[in-house]
Amino acid sequence: MHNNDLAKVSTVSTVEEQLLIESPYPTPAPIPVVGLTGLVTLTANSCGGGGGSTTNGGSTQTSSAVPQPLYSKAEAARFLLQTQFTATDDEIQSVRNSSYDAWLSAQFNAIIDQTGAQWLTANGHATPAHDGNYFNPVFGDWMAWNQLLTGTGQVRKRLALALSEFFVVSLNPIDGFWPPMLIAGYWDLLNAKVFDNFRNLLEDISLNPAMGFYLNTKGNLKEDAASGRQPDENYAREVMQLFSIGLYELNLDGTLKTNAQGNPIETYVQSDITNLARVFTGYDWDYSKVTQQSGFESYPVPTPEFTSGRMAFDAKKHSNLAVNFLGTTIPENTPGADALRIALDTLFNHANTGPFFCKQMIQRLVTSNPSPAYVQRVASVFNNNGSGVRGDLKSVWRAILTDSEARTLPTNKTAGKLREPIVRLTQIARTFNVSSTNGKWEIYDLSNADTALGQAPLRSPSVFNYFRPGYVPPNTAMAAQGLLAPEFQLHNETSTAGYINLVTYFIKSGYADVKINLSAIESLATDAKALVEWLNLHLTANQLSSSTTDLIQQALEATPVTATSSSDAKSDRLYAAILLVAASPEYLIQK
Repeated sequence: MHNNDLAKVSTVSTVEEQLLIESPYPTPAPIPVVGLTGLVTLTANSCGGGGGSTTNGGSTQTSSAVPQPLYSKAEAARFLLQTQFTATDDEIQSVRNSSYDAWLSAQFNAIIDQTGAQWLTANGHATPAHDGNYFNPVFGDWMAWNQLLTGTGQVRKRLALALSEFFVVSLNPIDGFWPPMLIAGYWDLLNAKVFDNFRNLLEDISLNPAMGFYLNTKGNLKEDAASGRQPDENYAREVMQLFSIGLYELNLDGTLKTNAQGNPIETYVQSDITNLARVFTGYDWDYSKVTQQSGFESYPVPTPEFTSGRMAFDAKKHSNLAVNFLGTTIPENTPGADALRIALDTLFNHANTGPFFCKQMIQRLVTSNPSPAYVQRVASVFNNNGSGVRGDLKSVWRAILTDSEARTLPTNKTAGKLREPIVRLTQIARTFNVSSTNGKWEIYDLSNADTALGQAPLRSPSVFNYFRPGYVPPNTAMAAQGLLAPEFQLHNETSTAGYINLVTYFIKSGYADVKINLSAIESLATDAKALVEWLNLHLTANQLSSSTTDLIQQALEATPVTATSSSDAKSDRLYAAILLVAASPEYLIQK
């Protein structure tokens, strides 16, 4: 496809400016790409696309002895792309032959095939070496991408990724011994607890070694009158603000409660933080687990057993003062474990916790602007799973993903959510059978917006994640309507160019040792219509509009490819087709 052919597909994005972006990566023959500089405006204007049914049931049963699928292919693909990363033919068929509930139950029961720490250990990244691998954080990036791009249990990993953007720990500031093993221990914790109970998860993350480093629980000491030292308040603040109850009191449907003056009501004040901070004193990394100290350096290098499990508790360093927060009193001299239990129970049972957590998980998986009724239905399940259990995460995920608002394809122009860059790259890679030529999975930090994705797993720039749940793109039609678009905090002209350039290079040449395989669509290279239809189903659940698919097809057909064409010509058509779909607003906006 020649550059002048791109004019024929410029309306795929209907953007005021169209850019031809030159890839910064050293590929011998880069394929042409289209820029999307006005995607924020397009969020409010792009349509939902064709092909997806607006009903929950799909086909009805007939009198035939052969059972009819419960859902159409598009319905099954749409469910899969909200629930995990890919919608392959086998996965689509599996959902169609089952029910959403039954399919989810099977995924909830799937085992973890290999943890991040196990992968690091198997590849020599957990054994001290003279090259200083015990200090080098980059193996944490390799681990994170390996975990996302390989292995079974996609649902577990997709939901763990969502949790990692709520309970944030970032590899960025972690230094000292074994940053990769610390971040792997945290990732493995989220994977292990993603189908557990919110209360158990909250306790485990509070005592996790990586979280301890990230938010200063590690080494947090009790007050000292002589020096004036007070316990560090960082974790006490964030566990309320970000990990449980939020800043303002909420109704069950996630809407703000207001006082007589119409102002939001704060959930906590400074004295609550100061008191709660006493609970999180006396903890540090548990070096008693370490099995060996290597002596080939001028200082001892410990083996990394301390990076997983829970931190150790030292009662002598723990505050014994009374704690008064959120209306709860923990008496003075309460043992540390009991003080922690009472504090976390208070947060867990707070009326805000259900709607605060559930709305953000809906935003991560389904839509940026769930209706209050949707939030209330899911938060009610958080409060009681039907059997009197509060915080049952399996029931919460099921409620989010099978709700009528999730399963009905919306027709309004502002529905859905922007696919975050991590999810886009992971989907493309997995859809096309990604593999490593040498087993290293050498993908580095991709959070640079100029040259990469503008986002990388477990690399958030702050505890507030890459984007805030209440973010509104300024000076847009969405802002005028009071609509949220969290992922758009990552989106601008620079990040758009970075994404397109990276995808351009990745689909053709891979990234270092990481390559994709286009065998699934090789037979479609000579049939542009069938190729676009395949990509539309598997990448967007048929959410590309007919006008978009027609334009992409016309662009591909501008350079004829026949059975006698060279293999390079056939491959170039495949590359161009994937890129044009991956750059289209109707792909970027998932509904």
